[in-house]
Amino acid sequence: MGVQHQAVKRAHNLLLFKNLLESKDNASPLTLVLDSLEQSAQPLTHEFMRLAKTLKRAKVIFVSFSTVKKPALADVFVRAWSKTLQTIATEITTAITNKQESKSPYTKTHFFLSLLTSLSITEHLIVIDSLNTPASLTPHLFPTFFSSVITSPCTTLVAVYHTDIPVLPPSRSALDAGYNPDYSPDPETLLCHLATAVLRVSCLHHEIAAHRARERSLIEPKWGLKEGREGVLIGLRKGNGKGDDSGGAVGLVVEMEVRRRSGRAISGEFVLVPAGQDYKETGLRVMLKGEYPAFKKEVVEEEEEKPEATFDLGLTEKQRRDREGVVLPYFDAQVEVGGGEGGRILYEMGREDDFDEEEDEI
Repeated sequence: MGVQHQAVKRAHNLLLFKNLLESKDNASPLTLVLDSLEQSAQPLTHEFMRLAKTLKRAKVIFVSFSTVKKPALADVFVRAWSKTLQTIATEITTAITNKQESKSPYTKTHFFLSLLTSLSITEHLIVIDSLNTPASLTPHLFPTFFSSVITSPCTTLVAVYHTDIPVLPPSRSALDAGYNPDYSPDPETLLCHLATAVLRVSCLHHEIAAHRARERSLIEPKWGLKEGREGVLIGLRKGNGKGDDSGGAVGLVVEMEVRRRSGRAISGEFVLVPAGQDYKETGLRVMLKGEYPAFKKEVVEEEEEKPEATFDLGLTEKQRRDREGVVLPYFDAQVEVGGGEGGRILYEMGREDDFDEEEDEI
């Protein structure tokens, strides 16, 4: 029953993660993606946008703090450089409601098109490439910003936070508003508390190397900033993941934590690998971390314990029949001496035995 329960749990976690990627049934209104210098969240955010465009024909709004060029899958590109969260929220709301003034003359065709557009339910996917700048300057405005952007169940927000970038001092406006960094949680803790789903991405090559070190009871290797070497920012990968000791592993590992409305958290680990040569066209293939060949444990079938000997103790069919046909001595005693009345005990007295009529007579 335990093995069956674990199989059902794994299947449920895989289905939940796929629904999260496809933004089905409002699985997570606010998804936070935590990445680092060793593994960027760009493949994962691209998969969010690709599935939103292909499966749901959703409108993708890309909010850029660090991206210069507009992504190919984005419908609206919002430049958020040197802008406040209030201004960004206004631009996102305008892009969602599509209330731009039309320069064309007002006609009946325009009226019917606008009526059909208002009646149709369009889903929206908002992708923010980095939250580090507003998290350092005005972190106290995040609750208001998220609530003003996510106004309907048809809107999903996916935001990226880089864990390796140090936090800057808060702005003067934040200090004037009463924000005190000494008595407030750090931005990463605050964002993880506000998010309904947290995805932590890591490099597949590094995870495989760490897993092999744990199996051999060795110290897990470290890369990049964790190495503690002067001038090292990003760890090297042998052959860029081709033909190295990880078996040519190209992909990323995602650690998921989804919070239900009841407050119960569901966690799981998954491996995302390209379905083809170019993941931007073919997408990513999702599987459980335990099912990936490098992490899969060999299942050893438990056999019945047999006594160790240099010869075979098993019996053939003929030996088993001969053994069943042997009549043991106590059967003879029951039949011949006891006459079928319960049997008797056969005992031969020795020289040193004393015969007592009362005790020895049976």
